[in-house]
Amino acid sequence: MLEKTISAMTPKAMDDLTVSEQAEYQQAIRKDELANKNYVTLAMHEKTELDRLESLNPQKNFSYINKYVLIFSIVIIVCLYAIAGGLEAAFISDMIQGLFILLLSVILIPFSIMAINKQYGSSGIMGAFQTLHEQKSASFFEIFGSPHSIDFTWYYILAISILALINASAQANSFVAPSSAKDEYTARFGMTFGIYLKRFTTVLWGLTAMFAVLLFADKITDPDLLWGYASKELLGPLNLGLIGLMIAALMAALMSTADMMMITASGLMTHNLYSLFFPNKSEKHYVVVGRCLGGMVVVGAAIFSLMNGSLLGVLKLWWEFGVIFSATMWMGILWKKTNRKAAWTQIAVSLVVFFTIPIMLPIVAPGLRTNEYLTQRIEERVIKRVYPKATTEDAVLRQEEILQYEQLSLAEKAEIEKPEMIELGQPWSKVYKQPRKAIFWTKGVELVKEGNTEYYRGKGMLNIFLVLVDKAGFSLKDNPYALNETIRVLVRIFLPFIVLLVVSLTTRRSDEEELMTNQVAAKMLMPVAATPEEDLKAVALSYQNPQRMDHLKLFGPNSNWQLRKWNREDAIGFAVNSLVMFVIIACLYFIVNLGA
Repeated sequence: MLEKTISAMTPKAMDDLTVSEQAEYQQAIRKDELANKNYVTLAMHEKTELDRLESLNPQKNFSYINKYVLIFSIVIIVCLYAIAGGLEAAFISDMIQGLFILLLSVILIPFSIMAINKQYGSSGIMGAFQTLHEQKSASFFEIFGSPHSIDFTWYYILAISILALINASAQANSFVAPSSAKDEYTARFGMTFGIYLKRFTTVLWGLTAMFAVLLFADKITDPDLLWGYASKELLGPLNLGLIGLMIAALMAALMSTADMMMITASGLMTHNLYSLFFPNKSEKHYVVVGRCLGGMVVVGAAIFSLMNGSLLGVLKLWWEFGVIFSATMWMGILWKKTNRKAAWTQIAVSLVVFFTIPIMLPIVAPGLRTNEYLTQRIEERVIKRVYPKATTEDAVLRQEEILQYEQLSLAEKAEIEKPEMIELGQPWSKVYKQPRKAIFWTKGVELVKEGNTEYYRGKGMLNIFLVLVDKAGFSLKDNPYALNETIRVLVRIFLPFIVLLVVSLTTRRSDEEELMTNQVAAKMLMPVAATPEEDLKAVALSYQNPQRMDHLKLFGPNSNWQLRKWNREDAIGFAVNSLVMFVIIACLYFIVNLGA
């Protein structure tokens, strides 16, 4: 996000664009013009042109900033203070940076409201919300299944939510942060409060985005650039250094995450991997190794982000990568039959199937990227939406369509339907054509032109499982794009657990594993004591009698599942968490519909 935001704050002047950038800019303008029309009013050659432009995905925003210099400059800064200061430096910087993140969440809102009121003649906070609903089409406010956001159907969001829930507890910071709390209640409350604070700030980001779209949506094509462009347009004219403050806030948000992941991941890798292969080294030796591993983590994260073109693409890959380890973590804690062989088998299978093969196969056989079958896209999907009330945006776009229709020849008019006039506040309908996205490639397909020949080339990783599903007779090209993505996510959720279950049931644990499993199980069922001294005594008792806490098991004392019965505190905590979750969703709906 930082790279694209700063790029949007430093746009190239039109005179400085290269010839190829100017051509791409004109293509982007044309794509927006065609996409905003009612699809049934497009002539056949315009439909073909729109499909081609969507494949090319041209941009109309170019920057003076080199993204590689920017990202690796931040990498160097993070490595310097995190390696030199360690955990204490990360803690102090994260406290300061946390305040910057909260500032980042609200700083654009008042300036957006003032800009809307000035541009549209409204007044006050409610005036800005009312203007938003008067100007923007009703389709803009659809949260699930909007024709403009084909990724976000309810079933895809549900699948991603399950994936995120599984992965949340398997991240490096999820092991370290709760362990640093003074007691169990502090760990529970602190983690929960932090998670929900992030969700509330996300609602504020959505509010900022709605205002920014109203003001600047016609200026950009890449939604990842919206925040930066809005910052430049709203804060720049004030000449108060607020753009610099925004950049500082964004860098703070990035660096607080980077140093946290660097220190926690390096500590886990040093203690749980490196020390196993190189035991009995000095503490100084392990500290040096940890610093080197931490630096490698940050550099790897930078390369990872640069390889992905969109923020959503980075998020998807991050969510899906975590599942390699999260299944073993969950089953290792909750199911006593899980063993070492099953854990390593599951990690290896997941890594090979989900990443190694999809990455290496196109490298070994480059022809796969241009294979006609593998570069298939979903079938053209045309959907009709009926809205109860036409807004200014709807009426203006429809008037432009009518004027363009009147300028067509008789032959061209015969090919398409005449757009119907719509009036403000009256019911109306529109036909949308959704982009024909790739089925089997994680980054889609690009249209390549060589001489007089044009062909499609796959980008990113090859979705092996989707190929198998399609070959099995389930025609994926007839599915909505979100449904294919949901299938891909569900495979990543369930396959690691299936591998763990099968291997654990068909292999035996060693005596050492049996002992360690019983000790871990006894400790997991035991509440954390108020002081470290009391906790050590309780752990020692559990090690002497691993079955002493079995009466707390949800499915009975002889069950292999380590799910614990709820006590009063657990029930209250779950109820409060559920309430807060519904409050956040209600806040989102309230803000989206405020002023409607």
